[in-house]
Amino acid sequence: MKSETLTSEQFYTSNPDLNNQQALNSSIFRISNANVTSNKISERTKSKTGLFVLISTFMLLFIGAFTTYQLQSDFDQFQMERINSSWGFPFLILAGVLFVFQAGVFLYNLYLYFTYKPIESVSDELLPTCTVIVPAYNEGKLVWDTLMSLADSDFPEQKMQILAVDDGSKDDTWYWMQQAKIKLGDRLTIFQQPENRGKRHALHRGFELGTGEIFVTVDSDSIVKKDTLRNLVSPFVVDEKCGAVAGNVHVLNNKKAILPKMLNVSFVMSFEFMRSAESQLGSVLCTPGAAAAYRKTSVFSCLDEWINQTFMGQPSDIGEDRAMTNMILKQGQHVLFQRNAYVLTNVPEEYTGLYKMFIRWSRSNVRENIAMAKYVFTDFRSESKFGARLLFVSQSMKMIMAYPFMFFMFFFIAVHPILFLSSTLLAILIVSSFPVLFYTKRYNFADSLWAYSYSVFYTFSLFWITPYAIVTANKKGWLTRGLA
Repeated sequence: MKSETLTSEQFYTSNPDLNNQQALNSSIFRISNANVTSNKISERTKSKTGLFVLISTFMLLFIGAFTTYQLQSDFDQFQMERINSSWGFPFLILAGVLFVFQAGVFLYNLYLYFTYKPIESVSDELLPTCTVIVPAYNEGKLVWDTLMSLADSDFPEQKMQILAVDDGSKDDTWYWMQQAKIKLGDRLTIFQQPENRGKRHALHRGFELGTGEIFVTVDSDSIVKKDTLRNLVSPFVVDEKCGAVAGNVHVLNNKKAILPKMLNVSFVMSFEFMRSAESQLGSVLCTPGAAAAYRKTSVFSCLDEWINQTFMGQPSDIGEDRAMTNMILKQGQHVLFQRNAYVLTNVPEEYTGLYKMFIRWSRSNVRENIAMAKYVFTDFRSESKFGARLLFVSQSMKMIMAYPFMFFMFFFIAVHPILFLSSTLLAILIVSSFPVLFYTKRYNFADSLWAYSYSVFYTFSLFWITPYAIVTANKKGWLTRGLA
């Protein structure tokens, strides 16, 4: 995670929320013209592997579309056979109902997205005091980059406290924290846990020691923009019912490998589309660990429950961000999203790390959906509860239907493998066009094409994540906390 990897394109200067000068005015993000030119040339001349993947993706998708067209009569016959079977017609009705429901939810989200606007930053005088907590485990020099980017923020120094907690790292993380302390002096306070107890406990120590009115949590492999902190905490001033705010996460290492390129487009869709819609409902379901802010009073209202949270009798050691968000929503408070609060974070570059990360996220979603079911249909909020309930039902339906659709997929493959493959590829071509258009509108066309490759990759190699997470939701373990 070196600052040299960041280019003006990574901060998408065509973005209406950004200003060219603002996008590059932090020392962490500043790049020489020579580097920018070099990176632009590098972007134009894609790696042979990347170009091969994109070309292969489009060949697959168009072959799939053409094959589906050629086999239309066979597809119609398969549909008729399914409808006439004892189980086929009920399944078709169920699938149709779910499609109509999800299509309606999508259109509603689209409307909410177009009505969304991030809250503008308030003046220095109005900004609340802020404690930034950076938990770190085996991050090495990455934690230095994170702390330097935070220190370079345009947040008033006298109102910002930075706490870094080494969670018993086995590498040189503590050394780099000490080096950051030497450079930043009293602006930074560092702590070292006597043993590795997990991210939740590292954050808990920061919460107990923090003096700010607002707690900001930032992962130790993430870099923030110069104005990220002030944009992240401004909603607390504007909305007195705001209990938490989610930052806008993009991929830092998206120039290094193919998977991060794909994930960057996926992250933009997940954050800038979905969380914008959720924010309009005051019910963002998860404030990301990469960058999130919480009102201190909201945190302390649920801190004991949060640190002692269990699932099926076992202490929860994952999903601390989703759990905190859930507990703040339960208090009846708003959870918002700030599109103008940018943070770049490292993501896995290999398949093993990626599926482990997704398993952890999916297990957390299973657990927290169960927790959310206990209050979402109660009178937990004084104003409208429709949005939170709709989001809960939509997410729950995807989980509930994971097994029926997986079994149908295997049946389809066994009976008509060519029809399955071709129709699936055609569906990917159609459905993935929205993320492509969305990313193109927000940023650029060239990178948007990775949405197609990501959909193919996810459909055929990660489809098992949700079903597996459901049956293993009780398992503990971070899965990806190895040496950096």
